[in-house]
Amino acid sequence: MNDFDLLVLGSGPGGQRAAIAAAKLGRKVGIVDRHEMIGGVCINTGTIPSKTMREAVMYLTGLNQRELYGQSYRVKNEITVADLGMRTQHVIGRETDVVRNQLARNHVTVLPGTGRFLEPNVIGITGAGGRERRVTADRIVIATGTRPARPDTVDFDDRTIIDSDGIIHMDRIPETMVVVGAGVIGIEYASMFAALGTKVTVVERRERMLDFCDLEIVEALKYHLRDLAVTFRFGESVASVERMPDGTITVLESGKRIPADTVMYSAGRQGMTGGLDLDAAGLTADHRGRIKVDDDYRTDVPHIYAVGDVIGFPALAATSMEQGRLAAHHACGEPVSEIHETQPIGIYTIPEISFVGRTEDALTEAKVPFEVGVSRYRELARGQIIGDSYGMLKLLVSPEDRRLLGVHVFGTGATELVHIGQTVMGCGGTVDYLVNAVFNYPTLAESYKVAALDAMNKMRHVARLSG
Repeated sequence: MNDFDLLVLGSGPGGQRAAIAAAKLGRKVGIVDRHEMIGGVCINTGTIPSKTMREAVMYLTGLNQRELYGQSYRVKNEITVADLGMRTQHVIGRETDVVRNQLARNHVTVLPGTGRFLEPNVIGITGAGGRERRVTADRIVIATGTRPARPDTVDFDDRTIIDSDGIIHMDRIPETMVVVGAGVIGIEYASMFAALGTKVTVVERRERMLDFCDLEIVEALKYHLRDLAVTFRFGESVASVERMPDGTITVLESGKRIPADTVMYSAGRQGMTGGLDLDAAGLTADHRGRIKVDDDYRTDVPHIYAVGDVIGFPALAATSMEQGRLAAHHACGEPVSEIHETQPIGIYTIPEISFVGRTEDALTEAKVPFEVGVSRYRELARGQIIGDSYGMLKLLVSPEDRRLLGVHVFGTGATELVHIGQTVMGCGGTVDYLVNAVFNYPTLAESYKVAALDAMNKMRHVARLSG
């Protein structure tokens, strides 16, 4: 008999949910991770620290209140790294306690250390003392996550040239910063530091940022970031970064030289599979350290599964959690429904963006007709109360069956509001439901009714002209 029915490598969102789901199904479960990394990258260096830091920035800068109290309004004039770190460490500590408690409550055995394959069913776990113990399992779930990718040509020192993991270890808030890469992580941090007063330059080799998002929403975000003194260099690539005694100079391939106190690289993520000795299990990873899985999250070796960022897109904490739960059910031979196709995307920029469903560009390319309904926060009483005059919600509606094809939100509470649209779409609802529903007043959720009426009026106009 093996030591465990199911052994999970990694305690991030995917691994944690896989372990707990299998335990709920009555299996004997173990989970492997370093003592200081319980909760994974998500809690310790990624999602939770960055979103907590964003909340601290929003509060301390008074950014959301300036519409009401003037552009000079601030809660604290001299904001330090310690101010941001205090809140971050508090939340990390609490979240780690929650994870430990959930694992203990479900009788999941925590095996501290780093694991590697010795055989397809055997994992070697090296603890703090350097000794390796052997553990066997019927089924194994790989949920080791990712780390920031570091180009070999860049001399990272974790002080002036950093990646997203290095942000929480900064000793001061820089006056100037270059962010290389306008992906989700790069733009989130660019907006945070811009809100703190840092002069930020974003360098992106593509011609636009966040190209999977609605173009109108992205343009609105760019407008607000430029208002915070962010400079964009699209269609530009970095040739080199020169470290100087008092900062850095980023040299672009076009010949431009950009001086800055700090350079932050956001060059994608690398799967943390290098130390797993995958070949001992009969597995391989691609050049980004990602593992290939089927629709049930099973790898090429039938008893080994993989979930979360280590399998690639969409690489979100929310989807990783669901992947972990589903993989555990499949591994235990228990029936389970698949992830619903309408998965929301949340981007915690300042202001934030969230959407579910398809974009205008995608629908146009697929030759799918749609009508647009828009609601602007400045027209809502709640928008006036909270001082958000720029937020907006956009509905994409099918004129044929009146179903929602996409919901796109920009502004305060976007990542919360999107779930109303997600629910309507998931239940096969139509725009009629939103037109006839009663929303609390004054709320931002009321924007759904306003946008629905806007779309309905446009469709009615077309119908009237068509006779």
